[in-house]
Amino acid sequence: MTRTDDRKEADDTGPSGYAAARLHLLNQGVRSGPPRRTALAGLTDDWLTGLFTAAAPAAKGISLVAVGGYGRGELSPRSDLDLLLLHDGSDPAAVAALADRLWYPVWDLGISLDHSVRTPAEARKTAGEDLKVQLGLLDARHLVGDLGLTAGLRTAILADWRNQAPKRLPELQELCAERAERHGELRFLLEPDLKEARGGLRDATALRAVAASWLADAPREGLADARRRLLDARDALHLVTGRATDRLALQEQDQVAAELGLLDADTLLRQVYEAARVISYAGDVTWREVNRVLRARAVRPRLRAMLGGGKPVAERSPLAEGVVEQEGEAVLARTARPERDPVLPLRAAAAAAQAALPLSPHAVRRMAATARPLPTPWPAEAREQLITLLGSGRPTVDVWEALEAEGLISRLLPDWERVRCRPQRNAVHLWTVDRHLIETAVRASALTRRVSRPDLLLVAALLHDIGKGWPGDHSVAGEIIARDVAARLGFDRADVTVLATLVRHHLLLVETATRRDLDDPATVRAVADAVGSESTLELLHALTEADALATGPAAWSTWRASLITDLVRRVAAVLAGEHPGAEPEPAAPTAEQERLAIEAHRTGGPVLALRAQAEPGPPEDSAETGEPLGVELLIAVPDQPGVLPALAGVLALHRLTVRTGGLRTLRLPDDVEDDGSVLLLDWRVAAEYGSLPQATRLRADLVRALDGSLDITGRLAERDAAYPRRRGRAAPPPRVTVAPAASRHATVIEVRAQDAPGLLFRIGTALEKAAIRVRSMHVSTLGANAVDAFYVTSGTGAPLPPEDATATARVLEEALRE
Repeated sequence: MTRTDDRKEADDTGPSGYAAARLHLLNQGVRSGPPRRTALAGLTDDWLTGLFTAAAPAAKGISLVAVGGYGRGELSPRSDLDLLLLHDGSDPAAVAALADRLWYPVWDLGISLDHSVRTPAEARKTAGEDLKVQLGLLDARHLVGDLGLTAGLRTAILADWRNQAPKRLPELQELCAERAERHGELRFLLEPDLKEARGGLRDATALRAVAASWLADAPREGLADARRRLLDARDALHLVTGRATDRLALQEQDQVAAELGLLDADTLLRQVYEAARVISYAGDVTWREVNRVLRARAVRPRLRAMLGGGKPVAERSPLAEGVVEQEGEAVLARTARPERDPVLPLRAAAAAAQAALPLSPHAVRRMAATARPLPTPWPAEAREQLITLLGSGRPTVDVWEALEAEGLISRLLPDWERVRCRPQRNAVHLWTVDRHLIETAVRASALTRRVSRPDLLLVAALLHDIGKGWPGDHSVAGEIIARDVAARLGFDRADVTVLATLVRHHLLLVETATRRDLDDPATVRAVADAVGSESTLELLHALTEADALATGPAAWSTWRASLITDLVRRVAAVLAGEHPGAEPEPAAPTAEQERLAIEAHRTGGPVLALRAQAEPGPPEDSAETGEPLGVELLIAVPDQPGVLPALAGVLALHRLTVRTGGLRTLRLPDDVEDDGSVLLLDWRVAAEYGSLPQATRLRADLVRALDGSLDITGRLAERDAAYPRRRGRAAPPPRVTVAPAASRHATVIEVRAQDAPGLLFRIGTALEKAAIRVRSMHVSTLGANAVDAFYVTSGTGAPLPPEDATATARVLEEALRE
């Protein structure tokens, strides 16, 4: 039966004919989705038009109007009818009689009805008092009667909405937030409410209302399709249950999936979650734009008065190379060229997350459209920026969502596609697999001070459940994927092995601690054999805690933590033969290092070389890549106090970030006259943004810093006052410890802190004030984390007494907290 046949049957036989035609339409399997909703709305239009015409064939000054979902022409099988009987107030008795002739047939058929009878003035007044009424009237559609009356109301309602937008839109945003608080996030619920939960149909309607205000608009890419998928799921749910329900209960998901022609309930949930993700992201972007416009409107009159009527220029402050902050967002700099800079998407994301700023959707869209793919393996900068992004804490989530909205995540990490929006049918889990992985990285970012390789911890957090997109044991599948991904990211073979081990055994500690006898030596030995080293055990301990905390409240407890800590203590005792913190033997100086040392001794001042090197690929027969990041800065300077803070301060003034750094004392060759020693510093530095300074400028400033004529502290303070650094997320506090028995010749002080401009200068200054000599040092920056080891002695060259070492660590930690 065609749509015309449906309407004829409804017209010919009255209410019973409408009921039969409606039943026939809903049972047609070939007509589903938007065509069926449109056909059902049309069939209902014709029936109600017939009722109206039969009751008031010559009515004037009265019309029947569909509002809400029915007004949009979208009727699900069990949707209620939202109707407004609009009249001019000239004949109330006739209007009341007509209302009875309309409402009772609808009730007689058991169809839910939301009805009202109002004049245009009453409708506008009610809309002004009740936001939900106003939202419904934005979709008002004329059915029958006085068309001019309906058109006048529509025009007036839209004008009211646009005029009142600065007041009503914040109310609408608050309404959406309250609803999300009550019903949760649709894309993470095992039994989601398709209409009321965040990212559901109500939010999609709210975005239409924002667009109607002309104040802001939602990202349109994929939004209509997402809304259609949720409506299709609700249609199928109505047909399966025979009820007007919006909650997709577990026991009905398989039937709903079958009704939609999908493979299974998981496929259904993935589609629903993906649709909700699109709507949620569009909502985030839209409400951010609404608030930006409203703030600008509030501030602009005052600015115009101050500037004499001129248009204010948006302030742009640099965040990273090619990335600036503008109006509360991270956007691309005018000089940025994504088509020439494949690392830019990760650099922009890391900079945004570190500054706790949203990443501009326009910037993400441009990068997605024009950025070249990264080479394989990734360059070192790309890997560092990914680690910085993962270590940025809670802001990582929103930035990751922005990248995912434009398909950049799946392009960077193709294996991500299998876990994206994948449900976890376990009441313990709060999140889908993909969000759980990001949440684990967020939790791990707070634990980076506990491990010597925070980069490996963060990447393991991102990958630990990556195997859940494949059949079989997800830990086994994940180990294979982790090896491939880690190699693609550019990690060396040793690090690839560690990451694969962490993914393969990420459940080992919790399962052993809660299910095995820890007093049995075989239990502890089995864990030690699987883990292999103390450093891997340290990482696995932190990953286990991050994973559990990201799963949900039921997955972590004081009791479980104590069991795991006890197991780790026992396993560490078995592995105690290794001491990875032991002082490495210094390598013999190269010819260039020796040349610079002799020249520094001869001239009595610093000598430096600053040079860029091409980044080599991983060697075939070596587990170490030797891969540089930035440029090499090689400095020789006669041994004297204050070298470390002087050099670190000069680099901070020139906005150079220290990626890796070593300091050691070099004895001069025997054939050099005069005894003496030279400090040799071999560092890898990178410009925070912009180009590198000239070596001559660096040397001139270093000479001034050493002789005291350059006030580094004052200059840094002036710069910070003029260009205050935006405070992003709250990083974990610094941690300074004394490594026990790490060296026979010096005391080893380990510093783990958030990398920041001037960090090394502050460390060097604090050690200098304590009259402590740095014999050698090994510093590295892993993402946004600084992991440094300083081999220090007293003025006599001996290791510090234990109580002095502890006090020094405490003072240094307090200095870094300030």
